[in-house]
Amino acid sequence: MKKISIVALALVTFLSSCESVKNTSNAQRGVAIGAVGGAVLGGVLGNNVGKGGNGALGAVLGGVIGGVAGGVIGNKMDKQAREIDNALPGADVVRVGEGIKLVLGENAVRFDFNKSTLTAQAKTNLDKLVKVFTEYPDTNIVIYGYTDSSGADDYNLKLSQQRAAAVKSYLSKKGVSSARFTTTGLGEADPIESNETDAGRSKNRRVEFAITANDKMVEDAKNGK
Repeated sequence: MKKISIVALALVTFLSSCESVKNTSNAQRGVAIGAVGGAVLGGVLGNNVGKGGNGALGAVLGGVIGGVAGGVIGNKMDKQAREIDNALPGADVVRVGEGIKLVLGENAVRFDFNKSTLTAQAKTNLDKLVKVFTEYPDTNIVIYGYTDSSGADDYNLKLSQQRAAAVKSYLSKKGVSSARFTTTGLGEADPIESNETDAGRSKNRRVEFAITANDKMVEDAKNGK
């Protein structure tokens, strides 16, 4: 995978270096990391995501279970993230905590200016995502729509909601259960590039996914499945 949470790596390094855990087994260290990982990630990243606390990153951090169950869920998410990354090279796949933040920008799901209609390229790429979502059915998926900064705030908020809804509608029509999806629009919040250029505005017209464990995955993990 192209990206991984630096904070999570730092946490593993820190815990592994502590004298109090050097003599524990790998499994025991895994439980310790899982138990505090969510709190550390939430505390460190939560202070740095700004408006993004309402977006995909905030949602993923909010779904942390921790402990042994969290480790089981994390392993399943690792596999799913790798498959998404392989299926959609143009996507930005980030494993954080026990979930996945997925950004579909102009190289994966592009929206034209002032449009919420999916392009042919967008549909082709979403078809690839359908296969992964079907293979891993035990997740909840929040879809966030975004716009660039052109236009009035209220208008952009509505447009971003329409973009998120368009993605949900397409994925549902392709066989992914609509009950798994929640959609929301965040308008021009959380720009990933400058809105001062055409290229930057194009990248800001995007959708993001927060993929987290549903109740079944959590229960299975607690039961060691």
